[in-house]
Amino acid sequence: MCGVCLRLTILAVPPVIAIIQKDLNLSGTQIGLLAGIPIVMFAIFAAPGSIVIARMGVRGALVGALAVAAAGTLVRTGVSNAWQLYLTSALMSVGVAIMQPAMTAAVREWAQQRSAFGTAVYTNGLIFGEIIPVATMLSLVLPYYGGNWRPALGVWALFLILTAVAVAMFAPKSAKNAVAIATARLLPQWNSRLGWRIGLTLGSVTSTYFCLNGFLPAYLNANGHQELIGQALTALNAGQLPASFLLLLLADRLQGKRWPYLALGALFCACVIGVMSTASMWTVFWAGLAGFSCGAALPLALALAPLLCDNANDVAPTSAAAFAIGYGFGMLVSLIAGAAWDLAGNAGAALIPILLGCIPILIAAPKFTRRGNSGHSFNSEGRRRSCNSLPPVRRSR
Repeated sequence: MCGVCLRLTILAVPPVIAIIQKDLNLSGTQIGLLAGIPIVMFAIFAAPGSIVIARMGVRGALVGALAVAAAGTLVRTGVSNAWQLYLTSALMSVGVAIMQPAMTAAVREWAQQRSAFGTAVYTNGLIFGEIIPVATMLSLVLPYYGGNWRPALGVWALFLILTAVAVAMFAPKSAKNAVAIATARLLPQWNSRLGWRIGLTLGSVTSTYFCLNGFLPAYLNANGHQELIGQALTALNAGQLPASFLLLLLADRLQGKRWPYLALGALFCACVIGVMSTASMWTVFWAGLAGFSCGAALPLALALAPLLCDNANDVAPTSAAAFAIGYGFGMLVSLIAGAAWDLAGNAGAALIPILLGCIPILIAAPKFTRRGNSGHSFNSEGRRRSCNSLPPVRRSR
């Protein structure tokens, strides 16, 4: 349920973006700003999110973040101009931004011995949260409200409220939470080598997915294949779903292995090259394969912090730094891709920075050994740690 809430209210906007543009008289630049607000908030508030987790614990942080996201979604139903829409969208996105590092901390606390599987579960929900509003907004929700986009956006807050109540009632609260809140570092350690490696690994995934969504339509349009845009975007997004279900079955087997990250990184590169060299139904195929590889790589990347942090208290700040680095990297690739398009006067030039953005996962993916049943675990450098003792917090890796 929390995984669904990570994307539900954000992906409810694109289906009605044309209606919003006409109603509020927005320019193309203003629409671009509206679309970019969530990513900017994810990068800015991922790190402060670790403070919330340290102060309130995992359960409290999730309930609070869900409440903030729901409030922003509900207030958005009363907007009358562009700036009100921006501010309410930013408030909603802040709640989601805090949820992301909280979910990695929840995996470590609630499913310590099965971190990869726990991550695959909530990532599966995240993908459903991307598909459900896109599939139902125009066909079911908007007609129910007589074509009024404001209540059609606000109705999704009900699921966030329901999830907040469920977390408050049923989420486990361990005795060690009090210790974790008292001793956890409040701010991410930006000089942490592990945080940067996880962040760059996550950055390859996010930049590939978001940038292909952003630039693939323009590439196909420039090559005279407008009829393939819908098919390619559907393949790119729906391709994540089988990968997500596959990870539910294979997560425990892949947990603690480095080769899947390298294989998926190579597949990223192959898919972008495939898109660059085609403008036909093969483009749809490569887009679908790119979606599959992103859907498989995302839960593996999100599972790194719960797997590799020596101390449970380090998971939230490490994840927060990784999210800030990863989304910041994704924004940087998007900006460079747009600049390449403008300089070259060709939409195909935007794919070159996207291809380069696939490379960090091949270099930065950490080396580690899978947690076993012998009562021991290994950190990212392979050194043996006892699961029954609390290792000291390290300043950096």
